Amino acid sequence: MTDDRGVERLRWRSRRGLLELDLVFDRFWKDSGGTLPYPDVQAMERLLELPDNDLLDLVMGRAEIADEQLRGLVGRLRTA
Repeated sequence: MTDDRGVERLRWRSRRGLLELDLVFDRFWKDSGGTLPYPDVQAMERLLELPDNDLLDLVMGRAEIADEQLRGLVGRLRTA
């Protein structure tokens, strides 16, 4: 179960300075139905701490991430 306010806060934080990231996150949130299980909430919080360019490289597949928890979420963002 997730806290709707927490997910809304993450949605707001996922608005980035790069249009490409905004488009990816917009599709991701639509596909997720606006909900995330708690482990994904934690992973999203950590991902959103990354600078925009590093996050874009991960989402576009130009960089890989070793962290297993983040890797699953990055994979979902890549297919969004």
